[in-house]
Amino acid sequence: MDGLEGKVVVFAGGGGIAQATAEILGAGGAKVIVGDIDADSAGAVVQAAKSAGGEGLAVTVDIADQEQVRKHMELAVREYGRIDGLFNVAANIHPDEVAKDTHAVDIDLGAWQRSIDVNLTSYLLTLERALPHMITGGGGSVVNILSAAAYAGMPDKVAHSVTKAGLTALTRHVAGKYGKHGIRANGVAPGRALTEQTKLNLPSEYQDLALRATPSPRQGKPEDIGSMVAFLLSDRSAWINGQMLSVGGGSTMRP
Repeated sequence: MDGLEGKVVVFAGGGGIAQATAEILGAGGAKVIVGDIDADSAGAVVQAAKSAGGEGLAVTVDIADQEQVRKHMELAVREYGRIDGLFNVAANIHPDEVAKDTHAVDIDLGAWQRSIDVNLTSYLLTLERALPHMITGGGGSVVNILSAAAYAGMPDKVAHSVTKAGLTALTRHVAGKYGKHGIRANGVAPGRALTEQTKLNLPSEYQDLALRATPSPRQGKPEDIGSMVAFLLSDRSAWINGQMLSVGGGSTMRP
């Protein structure tokens, strides 16, 4: 993909979608700085970029910790001189936490707060530290991972749904407030892509149900999502700002 050569992109979070995105960025000549609370996860994302011909650094970071986020962004600037892109992909998806995210009447408040910390506040913290560097450098692109749960009216996963709805508003705030500074902010709402985490959290029978409910002949793959993220981080998407894009094989159709 062109429009990526030499770009410095900070990742907040790892996982399958991050790896697929990093591979495309690396092939396009970008540099990635990946922070995740799991060192192995961050390392795997960087390795994907390097294997494709790019450069990168992996850092162990709790994205919900303000001081650690500050150091993460400063490392990117210290090592590569600037920040051109920010990819927020961190999520509260540990199976134990997912099981506690039920509905409004009986949700575990600890799980609720953890979802807010990881799925929403952490994105604010990365923006707080990355945007000044991006503005100083003449602009850049922010891509936040969203979810169809923000507008689907799910009967469970209330914390996940609420945080993703809030993140939609945060993304549009950034687009509206900082667009004149050359900042673009967009969101990507993935369909049920078969990442390793999805396979862990979703039994095979539900994966089959998800496929039958999708007007597509196959399940999604991480690279389906990664291609959209990479495009939004590239110069090829220079006129796209403030948009929430569903990438799910038609599983969610909306204006």
